[in-house]
Amino acid sequence: MIRVAIADDQAMVRAGFRMIVESQTDMRIAGEAGDGQEAIDLVNRERPDVILMDVRMPRLDGIAATRQVAEVARVVILTTYELDEYVFDALAAGASAFLLKAAPPEDLIKAIRVVASGDALLAPSVTRRLIQEFARRPEPQARKAKQLESLTDRERDVLREVARGLSNAEIAARLHVAETTVKTHVAHVLDKLDLRDRVQAVILAYEAGLVGSA
Repeated sequence: MIRVAIADDQAMVRAGFRMIVESQTDMRIAGEAGDGQEAIDLVNRERPDVILMDVRMPRLDGIAATRQVAEVARVVILTTYELDEYVFDALAAGASAFLLKAAPPEDLIKAIRVVASGDALLAPSVTRRLIQEFARRPEPQARKAKQLESLTDRERDVLREVARGLSNAEIAARLHVAETTVKTHVAHVLDKLDLRDRVQAVILAYEAGLVGSA
């Protein structure tokens, strides 16, 4: 059973998310919060598997709250605003998925299941924004680049494709290997680099200059 918490300052929005979640037999609501501070308190108290986190909330916004709860619960950022700084800040804060509130319910359900399984959901539009963000940065960080030295050539190839937003199946086709092999390589990359999920892997790959912004 996937336990899901909801943090949004609008009661009607929370009610809508609650209905979507409760329509699934393998999910249940672990509680609701009306602002970022309440979200932190809720996560620390109930220890949900996933929290749906709004960006703009009173007292403490969703980005700040995400920084404090990402080690306890997987965070799905839900916002009305498809703006670059929200995307990057949310992912850098530890979010595992970023969705617009206008997305269909099935996308939300998919995101919850994906992040609950320990993976991350990076839509192509989000990947493009990450690329644009790093394109504005002057130079790769030498310290980050040094972290990649522990990877084999094949693991670096897989990380490069992950950073470009490809799925395991797409990477397998591109590198002419089995999808299970790609999953193994991704697991090794995350373990060697001490990363939580694909989101952190993408950010590190760009910060280290493994993938260009072109």
